[in-house]
Amino acid sequence: MTPDAATPTEPTDVTARLTALVAALRTHGIRIGTGETVDAGHAVAALGLADRGLLREGLAATLLHTPGQRAVFDAVFDLYFPLGVGAPEGGRADRDDLRDRLVAALTADDTALLGRLAMEAVDGFGGYGSSPGSDGWSSYQALDRIRPQTLMARVRDGVRAQSGAAGFTDRLLEDEIRRRIEAFRALVGAEARRRVAERRGRDEIARRAVAPTADRVDFLYAGKDRLAELRRTVQPLARKLATRLAARRRRAARGTIDLRRTLRGSLSTGGVPVRPVLRRRRPARPELVLLCDVSGSVSGFSDFTMLLVQALHDQFSKVRVFAFVNRIDEVTGLLAHGTADPEGLGARIRAEATLTGWHGSSDYGVALGEFAERYGAAVGPRTTVFVLGDARTNMSDPNLPAVRRITERARRAYWLNPEPHAQWGTGDSAALAYAELIEMHECRNVRQLSSLVGRLLPI
Repeated sequence: MTPDAATPTEPTDVTARLTALVAALRTHGIRIGTGETVDAGHAVAALGLADRGLLREGLAATLLHTPGQRAVFDAVFDLYFPLGVGAPEGGRADRDDLRDRLVAALTADDTALLGRLAMEAVDGFGGYGSSPGSDGWSSYQALDRIRPQTLMARVRDGVRAQSGAAGFTDRLLEDEIRRRIEAFRALVGAEARRRVAERRGRDEIARRAVAPTADRVDFLYAGKDRLAELRRTVQPLARKLATRLAARRRRAARGTIDLRRTLRGSLSTGGVPVRPVLRRRRPARPELVLLCDVSGSVSGFSDFTMLLVQALHDQFSKVRVFAFVNRIDEVTGLLAHGTADPEGLGARIRAEATLTGWHGSSDYGVALGEFAERYGAAVGPRTTVFVLGDARTNMSDPNLPAVRRITERARRAYWLNPEPHAQWGTGDSAALAYAELIEMHECRNVRQLSSLVGRLLPI
């Protein structure tokens, strides 16, 4: 049976589904309070269940805070308020017949028909295993057998025959058809997740099978699309952190109590410190030095952090950035305010800076030693140093004396490591040895990075 969500064949407790939806969204880091949950309940009562699309938009409007949370919401919503329950009626679909009907649906941009065809596609071609009803469901397998991307030419001809593609150039028409095909692929993915959720439980699938928001994706495993999405969040995140730093600076400008002068002044009031005396601060913007490993998968983490610090440049009197693989070079000029290209930053650094010697593998010992020798003057009593990297030395000497020299000269020094703490010291990792000399923090995603930057950056 494939009834609409408004009339399911099994008893449905809408309140339980809504609270389970909220709980699943919270596990993905979306902050939803009690008031927002109550608003979502009012939205369900007002909108009803007859129009699933309208219900989706109403719940999104009451529960979400940023557009970046929408992808997670849509995937979780499809699990708790599915289009249908069970498998579609009738026998297994014929592949050629299904492709013909898919062409017609894509040509007409019939969303309802595309949803039904997605259910047929998963039922007919996405199942695997030997038990009745299949042991599992795979959207990849269904799409690989149907291959909707190969239907573009037929859909294009159908659209032109129906309407003459009025208002569309060839390029715009192809882009529109690609959009429709991608929408169908998303429907197949949602249907496969729904089938698995029926078998294994919605809560487990919502936790394990839904991609997290971009700010919770590990830097080391983020693909190009996710890294590009993260780069677009640099400026909003920088504004938020700049406001936080400015507030800290205002609080610190008030100064701390000067105990000696306060007690002296209290003599005129019988020893009661009626008027506390504060030490006068001499405000001075601190200096910042970044040492960034730009090799391999660590480069995405370093690039994003460099862009973030560059966007915060007004908070510091001086910012100097150094990149390294097994040689180190200053790249501050490539991050000049207003000229940094977020998309091509890494490529420019590797093209214009001297980062490697006779081999291309990272060597922390050589790079840090070269920094201490060539650029030691960049670190002084007002300088805070951040080292960005996974501390994997490829079995080479970690050069701990060079790290000690840097930390002794700096006001503060921190190491941000994108690897999980459990992996520190495993294999060729010298993280535990470095951590004895410099304060090291796990920094795997944007959420952790923003928290650390807001807490550790000097004022």
